[in-house]
Amino acid sequence: MVFTRRSLLGVTAAAGMTGLTTGCDPERQEPAAPPAFDPASWDSVRAQFALDHSRAHLATFVFAAHPAPVRAAVAAHRDGLDRDAMGYLGANEERLDAAALGAAAGHLDTRPEQIALTDSTTMGLGLLYTAVRLRPGDEVLTTEHDFYATHESLRLRAARDRVTVRRVRLYRDPAVTTVDEVVANLSAAVTTRTRVVALTWVHSSTGVKLPIRQLAEAVRARSPEALVCVDGVHGFGAEAVTPAQLGCDALVSGCHKWLLGPRGTGLVWASERAWGRMTPVIPSFDGRSIGQWLGGGTGGQPPPAGPAHTPGGYHSFEHRWALAEAFEFHRRIGRERVAARIRELADRLKEGLAGIRGLRLVTPRSAELSAGVVCCHVPDVPLGEAVGRLHAAGVIASSTPYRPSYLRFGATIANVEADVDAALRAVRTLV
Repeated sequence: MVFTRRSLLGVTAAAGMTGLTTGCDPERQEPAAPPAFDPASWDSVRAQFALDHSRAHLATFVFAAHPAPVRAAVAAHRDGLDRDAMGYLGANEERLDAAALGAAAGHLDTRPEQIALTDSTTMGLGLLYTAVRLRPGDEVLTTEHDFYATHESLRLRAARDRVTVRRVRLYRDPAVTTVDEVVANLSAAVTTRTRVVALTWVHSSTGVKLPIRQLAEAVRARSPEALVCVDGVHGFGAEAVTPAQLGCDALVSGCHKWLLGPRGTGLVWASERAWGRMTPVIPSFDGRSIGQWLGGGTGGQPPPAGPAHTPGGYHSFEHRWALAEAFEFHRRIGRERVAARIRELADRLKEGLAGIRGLRLVTPRSAELSAGVVCCHVPDVPLGEAVGRLHAAGVIASSTPYRPSYLRFGATIANVEADVDAALRAVRTLV
């Protein structure tokens, strides 16, 4: 017997039917009609966002604005839960969870069983680097360029289990780095004791996009047992590449940045090889796990790896269930078209910034080594002041939370060329 939260809570079939007949089923909802959507028109895509269009929003990738289909889905699920929380949950949770997982799997060209759902990239990284089994003498290799969440997850693991964690610098000057430089530096740092290599696909500190496939091949040539694990949050939704094409063993991402999906959602994908070397950290609420518990640890089949590693408990259901609409929004536009559009706007930004005298472009010009994040150095102007002056000029930018810190932009599919041009005009006033 497969148990669900509904059966645990004692939500009977009658209660479930009550939820459905009182309008709590999302298929019976009548959400406000979204703006007319033509996925072939970038102006129509932009119109799906409720952003204040008097401003150039070039930091949307930091924390997403929802497009109309996602807003409508969140509202429908929220209203259903507010009218009859137990009835709506009991009647719809299993189906809506499956829809969200199925949509994620379709986007990644993988199986739902290989995906764990989380609330953020940080949660996913913490779960991954805690779950992976390491023996005495094993080491983890990461880089100087990774974000706090990776470094801190590994520091905590090292403090708890005395695991050796080392860092390597992949490049000296991001603007002129090459694939050969990055691959050579990582390869030289891998040893026969290396069991995990923690990388970030697109560095939010500089805008450098790592050649993950080449790096993974170099790692395995030096240490075949090593797992190549990737923080993919600034590539996910911006690059039309699947985990199989990347060649990594694990990919962690939030869904509320370049995917422009529901806030507070994320995922971990891992290969069978990687999942096989991990032990779940937080109890899952998957019905197969609950069934084994109720049976005293006997009977039934355990859940597949992804569901087994999905943290249980209550969460923001209305946001998780709206993941299906976020992935569908990207599917209708086309992943390749989304990636090409982001590259087009990023190239416009880089070309314009590179032409401003006195300003230094930090991000590589090459599309091979960059994605949507574009960073630059403005001399003689404190970053806080620069971001504030741009905001006053109607341009929303961000600063990188690293040392050194740079001025950062990112144009998503919620932007148009006029946003980039407005940013360039405003930046010229800083130098």
